[in-house]
Amino acid sequence: MASRGPRTGGVRPKQNNRIQFDFMLDGVRYRPTIRRSPTAQNLRAARDRLSGIRQRIRAGTFLFEEEFPEYRFLGRVIDPSQVRTCDQIFDQFIEHCESRFRRDDLAWATVSGYRRVLNALWRPQIGTVPFLRVDYVTLARVADAYRCSRKTYNNAISVLRRAFEFACRNHPHHINPARGLRGCRMSRKDRIRPDPFRIEEAETLICTIREDWGEAQANYDEFRFFTGLRPSEQIALTVSDFDAGRGTLRVNKARVAGVDRATTKTGVHRIFELSPRAVTVLRRQLALRERFEREGRIRHPYIFFADDGSPLVSIKEPGRRWTKSLARLPIRPRRPYCARHSCVSWNLMLGKNPLWVARQHGHTVRTMLEVYAAWADGAVESDVAAIRRSMRIPGITEPSRRSGWFRRLLQRWRPSGRSETPLPAAFSVWHWIWHQERGACT
Repeated sequence: MASRGPRTGGVRPKQNNRIQFDFMLDGVRYRPTIRRSPTAQNLRAARDRLSGIRQRIRAGTFLFEEEFPEYRFLGRVIDPSQVRTCDQIFDQFIEHCESRFRRDDLAWATVSGYRRVLNALWRPQIGTVPFLRVDYVTLARVADAYRCSRKTYNNAISVLRRAFEFACRNHPHHINPARGLRGCRMSRKDRIRPDPFRIEEAETLICTIREDWGEAQANYDEFRFFTGLRPSEQIALTVSDFDAGRGTLRVNKARVAGVDRATTKTGVHRIFELSPRAVTVLRRQLALRERFEREGRIRHPYIFFADDGSPLVSIKEPGRRWTKSLARLPIRPRRPYCARHSCVSWNLMLGKNPLWVARQHGHTVRTMLEVYAAWADGAVESDVAAIRRSMRIPGITEPSRRSGWFRRLLQRWRPSGRSETPLPAAFSVWHWIWHQERGACT
């Protein structure tokens, strides 16, 4: 009886530094190869790998496209529709994100940002490549060639990681090549720091905007200076949100990229206590709105609107007008969001309670102290007086040093009736930070 050659256990060396596997799957014999030098050590490792393949075939968990993604007859093994390209992965990922948006589980701005990053960077480079054939080196080469800031780079890496993690859930045995990508370290200089206006600069800019664009635009920008609302929150305000009796405003929704959301950026609904200046601006805007309603130019519930009475779909047009008016003034150019920075800084300079300021503007006490407190320390008394006059806040009467010890004790420890009552003049923001870092003020 003729010999059939040495037994190789389903593994044998092939030409061009390749190793061939031999196994049965669904009654069909397959002989795929891998690019590996057929040394004795590699052949032993291949036999162990083949043993694991046969065990997964018996258990029904073997996926041919994951084990041998470069097999040239892969289309005959599985349905060609299952061999998905990165373009198809990205499309399915965006569809999944859109479904989360419809369930109010994801913001539309986030979905739009994902789509923009994938279309601009990753689709042109790896869109036509089968997903299972993408490796880490390819992704790293694409990322390294992307010329952008650190923050933009980190965003691009984060979006790709999310898309590939979504795709790998359908291939649990496949190693996610995007997991190894690392973002850049963000230093303090890479983060946008607050750049508030002085009160005189703000008043000058408001007057200029009124001259350039009219009352509707001027009311919009003046209101943002003296409330510090986020732009997405301000354009979503409705008439029913204003409580004229209490002088408060309900902030519980936002409009981002023309899409209304039933919550704010942080997901926290709050009651905003308006200053006298903000109430005056709001009443002026409501009077303008009533006039537009009588003329039949307004058929919506929103407080702020464009020149023709239509609601503000996005913040781009008000921002463009802001930039043009600011460019013709001897004031350093700043983005419209600096109006929010200005309002927070002004409240701290007036000695308002940091807890109240943080609650009013919808951020944490830590963020408010770390980001804004530096602008309040060392404030010039003339600036504080100008801010108080602009906000129409009466001057704070300092306790007399000649008053008796009992009266001074009452003035020091008497509980305040309102949370926004300014703290005593001896209060220091840096003293508050000292306690906050040590966990004394929680």
